[in-house]
Amino acid sequence: MSPLEIVRVPVLSDNYSWLVHDPDRGATMVIDPGEAQPLLDAAAARGWTIGEIWNTHWHPDHVGGNAGIVAATGATVTGPEAEREKIGAVDRGVGEGDSVSLGQHQAVVMTVPGHTQGHVAFHFADDAVIFTGDTLFAMGCGRLFEGTPADMFGNMQRYAALPDATKVYCGHEYTQSNGRYAVVAEPDNAAIKARLERVNQARAAGEATIPTTIGDERATNPFLRATSAEQLAAYRAAKDSFRG
Repeated sequence: MSPLEIVRVPVLSDNYSWLVHDPDRGATMVIDPGEAQPLLDAAAARGWTIGEIWNTHWHPDHVGGNAGIVAATGATVTGPEAEREKIGAVDRGVGEGDSVSLGQHQAVVMTVPGHTQGHVAFHFADDAVIFTGDTLFAMGCGRLFEGTPADMFGNMQRYAALPDATKVYCGHEYTQSNGRYAVVAEPDNAAIKARLERVNQARAAGEATIPTTIGDERATNPFLRATSAEQLAAYRAAKDSFRG
């Protein structure tokens, strides 16, 4: 079985949507299309036709392209059942433990509340790939708009238990700002300082910093490394007001 082909598509100001293709079956889907046209163009450039949309949560910068893609391609929409009404026009609602497939590649749904209460992640274990939306970021985690520090701490524990080689595809290019805070949160962590230097160089060159890996996050992400919900809460409150 050929590996998934995953294409990063920048949308809006700092979002990433993901174009995912099974070359053996010719099946193509998009994760969290913030806009329609960039995804349609990226697929057309490769001779692919988008057949499915998978949404991790309801925020407009992750579902804003749904209608346009459906209108252009007839794609079906999969999203969290708990956020069906907020997303609108969901063909299949999913939750914890459900299986979803793209061609021959199967993902398991993880419910990861906190950023939004119905937020899900899609884990392709056999491909060592996970799409985390706005929960786990490179060197950071999502804001707690609808949930609690305990919710997000639980998510981080689940992510930390995945194999180090797992590639993490998240929804934003936040790594540089997250890294600046991570240095403050863990001033004695040499791995964070070294990674931030690499990130600064990449961003200066106009390069993306995503995907990351679980192994890199275990070494350099204060939120994933937090030892309690209380510590994560303190980090999250500090990051929310951080201006470094």
